[in-house]
Amino acid sequence: MTVLIILLSLAFLMFVAYRGYSVILFAPLAALGAILFTSPSLVLPVFSGVFMARMVDFIRNYFPVFLLGAVFGKVIELSGFSKAIVAAVIGSLGAKRSILSIVLVSAILTYGGVSLFVVIFAVYPFAAELFRQAGLPKRLIPATIVLGGATFTMDALPGTPQIQNIIPTTFFKTNAWAAPWLGIIGAIFVLAVGMLYLEWTCRKAAARGEGYGTLLVNEPAPFEHEQLPSAWVASLPLLLVFVLNRMFTLWIPRFYGSSHTFQLAGMKAPVVTVVPAVVGIWAVECALVVGIVAVLALAWKAVSGTFLEGSKTAVGGALLASLNTATEYGYGSVIACLPGFLVVANGLKHIPNTLVNEAVTTTTLAGITGSASGGMGIALATMSDTFIKAAQAHGIPMEVLHRVAAMASGGMDSLPHNGAVITFLAVCGLTHRSSYKDIFAITCIKTAAVFVVIGAYYLFHVV
Repeated sequence: MTVLIILLSLAFLMFVAYRGYSVILFAPLAALGAILFTSPSLVLPVFSGVFMARMVDFIRNYFPVFLLGAVFGKVIELSGFSKAIVAAVIGSLGAKRSILSIVLVSAILTYGGVSLFVVIFAVYPFAAELFRQAGLPKRLIPATIVLGGATFTMDALPGTPQIQNIIPTTFFKTNAWAAPWLGIIGAIFVLAVGMLYLEWTCRKAAARGEGYGTLLVNEPAPFEHEQLPSAWVASLPLLLVFVLNRMFTLWIPRFYGSSHTFQLAGMKAPVVTVVPAVVGIWAVECALVVGIVAVLALAWKAVSGTFLEGSKTAVGGALLASLNTATEYGYGSVIACLPGFLVVANGLKHIPNTLVNEAVTTTTLAGITGSASGGMGIALATMSDTFIKAAQAHGIPMEVLHRVAAMASGGMDSLPHNGAVITFLAVCGLTHRSSYKDIFAITCIKTAAVFVVIGAYYLFHVV
């Protein structure tokens, strides 16, 4: 019965998300409904002590990233830089390779350490312009960016700085470069099969005469100046964000140390900041500020007239996107506290093969919570010792456990209630009904890649 309560809550939330209703309204209802049928007296305490607490934690940590990412994407759009880069891409690769171009841009940014939530704001103006000029369906933009930014560069390629590749290091005493060959095999599989799917979908759309679309929402503002800026100049802010994100990650700990304490005159107690816990957020925030300033400096004439209204639009988009994701974060936190969740987690322990057990457990919990990092964190916190003992008994290196856990976390996490999915659709002005089936196809490909990697390990014993 306790498992059924979770499944019904999850099904309800996925249904309303797919139908286009706001998860800001329905995520707390779904979470508290599950509490109502489990422990009715705890509805209000759980709402305040778990749902709202975790939701506020998410906003406190990540809203500046959403805000700066949205403003950066907007000034890139208003300056004409997006159109200039798109024109250069079409000139060099051709309009027929528009999908590949967006996949590669998204991949470069995420592999460079830029948050996925920043990538969507930064890449969307380029993707919209490129798809419009190439006559490709706008509904495929989210799936295209997901393939580039939320699959192989998030947790498969060795060395990626994304959190999904960092969490396993604390449990398995590995590093971000664990199992490089397995990661590369998985990345090639995801990229190749994902591109085949998207290209096939585009050919089907072209055959039935489907173009970019007509009922368009949240379209980038047209660039009305006569002359486009240089593509090299237009690329500079993106390059700055890419490079400085890495540099600030190194500089900030050197400047502040492992922890920093301060107390202003009006404070009753000092504030202690554990720097390693926030260095990733601080680094991307600093890099985005520099990127925004760079765009304004390079294209002030083009941006100045529309910046006032454009910034208002960016702030509104950031608020909506961050609240959508934060409510999903709160929902997942409530579900993870329920007895039915423990039943599911404990039941998954009985899968016999160590690597398959780890993969299925991680991707299942990520799907239930709607969070790759959250699901993996719960799976490894409760079962990493079991995985390690079984792996040692069968001679499986810890690096393989690392790579399988990381890749599995980014599998079924992107169900309809996933916060990143909702953010993608909101930023692009699209709905689950129009675009989610293609996102789900990429999700299935990404999930299958984990088992391809497991098979490659057992067949060839490569790490």
